[in-house]
Formats: sequence, C-alpha cells, structure tokens
Amino acid sequence: MPYHAGRVIHDADAHVMETPWWLRDYAEAEFRERIPMLSFAGGNELRQTGDPAEQLRDLKFSFDGLAAKHRSDAYLATEEADIMARKNFAATGSFLAEDRPRALDLLGFSSQLMFNTFHNRRLRDWEHGGDVPFAIAVARAHNRGMIDFCSADVRLLPTCYVPLVDFDLAATVAAESISAGAAALLIASGCPATHSPSHRGLDGVWAQAQAAGIPIVFHVGGTGDLIDANYFNNGLPIPPDFHGGDENFRSVDYMGIPGPPAQTLATMIFDGVFDRFPDLRVGVIEQGAIWVPSWMRQMESAFDAFHRHEERVRDLKLRPSDYVRRQMRFTPYPTEDVGWIIAQSGPEVCMFSSDYPHVEGGRRPLERFEASLGDVSDAVRDAFYCNNFRDLMGSAAPQ
Repeated sequence: MPYHAGRVIHDADAHVMETPWWLRDYAEAEFRERIPMLSFAGGNELRQTGDPAEQLRDLKFSFDGLAAKHRSDAYLATEEADIMARKNFAATGSFLAEDRPRALDLLGFSSQLMFNTFHNRRLRDWEHGGDVPFAIAVARAHNRGMIDFCSADVRLLPTCYVPLVDFDLAATVAAESISAGAAALLIASGCPATHSPSHRGLDGVWAQAQAAGIPIVFHVGGTGDLIDANYFNNGLPIPPDFHGGDENFRSVDYMGIPGPPAQTLATMIFDGVFDRFPDLRVGVIEQGAIWVPSWMRQMESAFDAFHRHEERVRDLKLRPSDYVRRQMRFTPYPTEDVGWIIAQSGPEVCMFSSDYPHVEGGRRPLERFEASLGDVSDAVRDAFYCNNFRDLMGSAAPQ
C-alpha cells in the first residue's frame, strides 16, 4: 500500500540526488573541466577524501555498488514499507531516474515538482562570480540534467535555472528552457548581482513564463549566506545539521531563510511587476510559510505609509496582500502550523510538499500537516493538497 491513498496530492517540492559528476556530464566540452566535482562533506551516505583521481574512481565504484543495492531482492522486498524511511541516496529513485516512477507509485502522489539537491548555491555563486559565459553554461548543463531525469515519467515536473545577471541572456535561457520542456523557471531568491529583480530589463523572462503558463520558482539554498557567519563565532562548537555534517543549515541560520524571498517579492510587488504580468505565478519552495502572514501585514503597513509619497505605490492596482493571494504560493515546513498560516493569510497561499528524498522532509510530513490543518473544510484541504499547486503550475499542471 502506498504512503498515501485517496485524496489527490501534488508534491510541490521533491529532488534528484545528483552524482558527483552529474553537472559535468551535461556540460558543453569547453566548460566541463572547469566544473568542480561535487564533494559530500558528510551525511549524504558518501564521504570522500584524498587524491582527486582516486576519489573519482572510489566514488564511481561506490555508486555502482549503491545502484546494485537498489536493484537487489533485499532492497526491493522492503521498498514499499521503507519508502519514507530511506533518505538521500538510499531512497528509491533518488539518483536512478528509471526508479523514480516506482517511487511516485509508492508515495501515492500525482506529481512532483523536481529540484536539484546540491546546485542551488553553486549556480547562484557562479551567477555572481563575474564570468557570465560560465554562469550561463552551467545553468544550461543543470537544465539538461533536470529535463533528462524528469523524462522518466510525465508526473515529474522539471525546474530549469535562469541566471538573471544579463537581461538578454536571461531571456534566451528562459526561452530555451521552455522549449525544452521546463515546468517552471527557477531563479535565485535573492537580488541579482548588479540590478533589482524588479528591473524592467527582466520583463522578457516574466513575459515568457506568463505566456507559456508556467511559474517562476524560488528554492532554499540559492541566496548566498543566509546570515553573517560571525553569528557562529560564539565560543561554542557548531552543531551538526540534519545530515550529520556542516554543509546545511541549523537553528540560527534557519531564522534567516525568509529574508531573501520576502525582500525580493516585496520589491517586485512595489515596482509593479505583478501589475505588468497579472497572470504570472511565483512559487516559494522550501523556504517555509510561517513568516508569510506577518510579511503581508508589513507590506500593507508600507503601502499605507508610502502611498501618498511614492508614485509607484500609488500606481499599484491592488493592495500588496491581494497580489500575494492572486499570484504567489508557498510551501510550509511540516513543523509549521499550516492551519494557523491559512487562517491568517487565506486558503490560496499554501501547498503540500514532502521534500522527498531529503532528511529534512521527515518520515511523516502528511501526518504532521494533517494534525495542524485540524478541522478545516474539505475545500481548504483540497486547495492545500491539490488546487493551489495546479493554479501555480498552470499549463504544466498534470491533467
């Protein structure tokens, strides 16, 4: 029996676990050797040290063995019972694309919006690194990899990264991604290197997404450092993260997650992006939603405070919260009180997500969300599990 059966559920946050050489394999030859191989510092099943050539040999041997384990009778015998217990590279369909349809069947989800695991920070840093041709090349490699993995099943909806550093190239990569089958365009949650995310030069990206009927999406990890590193200079040892290593986030930098998407979206609202593109949708994925009600109220306060003094605010056709409800969708963490968020912000804004196959998603996300939804109506539940996702995804929503 699958993890869930009955209600239609779309999963707004799921991942491929990239192998160390994944991005290189999809890169153009002239850029391939410049892409550092992924290094798993801890917690992701694999640790690597030593000479790079030996490291590559050992990792390929390890992944061959891991793939064989996934196909073994012993692994398959408990696959159904362990579908939410196995995490990261141990999970069904985590890095073997041909197994992912079976994972979807065992999860009982109607679709999954698919993201990378290890590349958001890298893609953002390359975008801010000053070498625009290289930033574009690695984005294209990422997008080929995502499209290829998701080709295993129509229920897998690929996100393709669009660097915003150059206006014309951003529009070009957006067009390429849409033509290749992107279900959503992934951008960094924070500010581009040299201009605002609301700059008119980016209207070509938003226009293409709106015309294609697919969303723009943000995802945690693509913002640079969440907080000043000196917050950890406290005379105490740094605690391990979810994975048992030190490469992810913990309680203190967790508090900084809402900052970049909140600032980026508020800027886009006040600068009129959502008036110019009223059918554009934005998904804010794995960045929580407990902050959304207070953020909406803060924007309402800013609207009232600056309405008489700023022409751009006076020109807005709606109040800030109206744009949020009309055009933005968020995935709460399973530890957040989604029932309270919905009560404070409206039934339109929240979506279910599992974070499969990551440890952070936990083994019982559905049960946790159900507990906090409490006695909400069936219509509110349908919005959370299905309809808000379908509204976000537009033409890319599974039929």
